Amino acid sequence: MSDIRDIKLAPAGKQKIEWVKRYMPVLSSFREEFASQKPFEGYQLCVCCHLEAKTAYLIQVLQACGAKVAACASNPLSTQDDVVAALVEGGADVYAIHGETMEQYEAHIKSALAAKPNLIVDDGGDVITMLHREFPELLENVIGASEETTTGVLRLKAMEKAGELKIPVIPVNDAQCKYLFDNRYGTGQSVWDGIMRTTNLIVAGKRVVVAGYGWCGKGVAKRAAALGARVIVTEVDHIKAVEALMDGFDVMSMDEAAALGDVFVTVTGCEDVIVKRHFDQMKDGVLLANAGHFDCEVNVAELAATSEKVIEMRNNVEGYIQTDGRVLNVIAGGRLVNLASGDGHPAEIMDMSFALQFLAQKYIRDHYASMKPGLMNLPEDIDYSVAVRKLNALGGSVDVLTPEQHKYLYGD
Repeated sequence: MSDIRDIKLAPAGKQKIEWVKRYMPVLSSFREEFASQKPFEGYQLCVCCHLEAKTAYLIQVLQACGAKVAACASNPLSTQDDVVAALVEGGADVYAIHGETMEQYEAHIKSALAAKPNLIVDDGGDVITMLHREFPELLENVIGASEETTTGVLRLKAMEKAGELKIPVIPVNDAQCKYLFDNRYGTGQSVWDGIMRTTNLIVAGKRVVVAGYGWCGKGVAKRAAALGARVIVTEVDHIKAVEALMDGFDVMSMDEAAALGDVFVTVTGCEDVIVKRHFDQMKDGVLLANAGHFDCEVNVAELAATSEKVIEMRNNVEGYIQTDGRVLNVIAGGRLVNLASGDGHPAEIMDMSFALQFLAQKYIRDHYASMKPGLMNLPEDIDYSVAVRKLNALGGSVDVLTPEQHKYLYGD
């Protein structure tokens, strides 16, 4: 049933999963609590995420709780072939190969949907979008879905506004225990991990241009500053621009920043953030990286069309030679740099995000009869429960309000 590179890679994948499992105590606690109850017994799940070790452990926990899982990749370059081999050996149906073409990528999503899922875990909205547009006959099988990313939530909000969203969806990305940690600390660390390991260049002293100052952009900018970079932020939102300025960063348009930057990181979720007029101004040797979900933020096709030639400068780095001799370096083909050039977010961070995904799926399974099509935020008590478990796992503690203090604050 699966389509992967080589099942013989499974031992290496198992080792990776065992490593991250040690650093994901919240997700492990759900396995211990619910495995005997089998809450997902009889349910077919479709999981479309970055298929690396942390996602694999989420899938294993869902399986331990009774689910049958068909998985596909949310990015052609983030799949780790040894990890998917381990998942297949563990009983999941997986359709993903590192470096697959867009045709294969779409075919693999269709294969996962062919399993007729009841529940969906999506990352970027591709599965939910394809379900509605190409397989509407399967909608009656789906009791709900959860979405992992900012980009995916934006796409689903557009579908909802247009009256096209026919299933209940929980935007896990909008939970505090997701965006405050995954988007900020996870993206902040993993983006620079991917850039540094790919280029073997220093960050300190360079001018880093961060496009977008949402939670992901904040993380990227602050980690760049901590590494010694001089940071410029570009934005389209005046409030976020003021926030970036008061956080100590220079703020200007991309038209102004293009001639100044040494490293550019796009984190907007929008297309054509960096285009020809910006390429024309850039210095020789700049690094161009994208940390948004889709590979449309840096217009690599436009860059290629105006370049004399393209050469491999280093593994996963392509140099676009300009007519005046300048070289503009694109990392990971403009795809998600932290996964296409690294291992993605740290395990401790994904422990929280995937704990939320697990609980979102369980909430849908328990309450789908009363849920309506459209977006519905994860209940605050569920969000908070993850924080409680995570703090306990980290060995922290908090004060507890006395009855008098509670009355003083809340009046009851």
